[in-house]
Amino acid sequence: MASGSVSSSDKAKYLQIAEDLAAQIKSGMMAPGAPVPSETDLMKRYGAASGTVRKAIAELRAAQLVETHHGRGSYVRSRPPVQRKSSDRFRRAHRKAGKAAYLAEAEQSGGVPSVNVLLVGPVDAPEEIAERLEVPAGSKVLARKRRYFRDGTPTEEATSYLPWDVVKDIPEMFAENPGGGGIYARLEEHGHQLAEFTETVSARLATKAEGTALALSPGAPVIHLVRSAFSDSGRVVEVCDTIMAADQFVLDYRFPARD
Repeated sequence: MASGSVSSSDKAKYLQIAEDLAAQIKSGMMAPGAPVPSETDLMKRYGAASGTVRKAIAELRAAQLVETHHGRGSYVRSRPPVQRKSSDRFRRAHRKAGKAAYLAEAEQSGGVPSVNVLLVGPVDAPEEIAERLEVPAGSKVLARKRRYFRDGTPTEEATSYLPWDVVKDIPEMFAENPGGGGIYARLEEHGHQLAEFTETVSARLATKAEGTALALSPGAPVIHLVRSAFSDSGRVVEVCDTIMAADQFVLDYRFPARD
């Protein structure tokens, strides 16, 4: 048998364990927020090897029935993932109402949102960001890096990059809290009317640093989303580079059918 392959008996065993635990979760025997029995306990209960138990827990994570926090173990999910509706989240009406997109979405999902500002200040634009902003690599830009939480659990980390000439005369952009409606509201107040957003979405395994930042288990998947915000003049006035815990979000897109 090739190295890393899974025997049919091993697969049957971990699927059996996963199905048994899933039934307990769905029946309420394991309540929302309750800890999943430890790996050692599950090994004894099912007479299984540690690798088999880990595969069973991975199946439950994939089914969004449990969530694993680095150093703390696995828990029955207590809330649905945030549904991120790209066709709705950047409506001007939300900004006028003073609502930032993530905070509104997290509240709608039943969670308590919060944000930790990690950095606000000038940086040299990384090559990929500079290309999207259509400025030379290394140009001075304003970076705003934040980590978002729901019910105290980190769910995503995002860094916005804005052209220096666009933001240098907008003092709120340099504050941790830019005010109601966030940075997009401030841009529009200063004449940069937003007309369009584009997003590039990919999925991959978290790096060690990302896993630590988002309290993910080793090998957990993340969503890498890069968004460009265009003003009505056609200029890119912000690029947002975001890493999201894949099990915490559902990405919902709506777009018209075209000839």
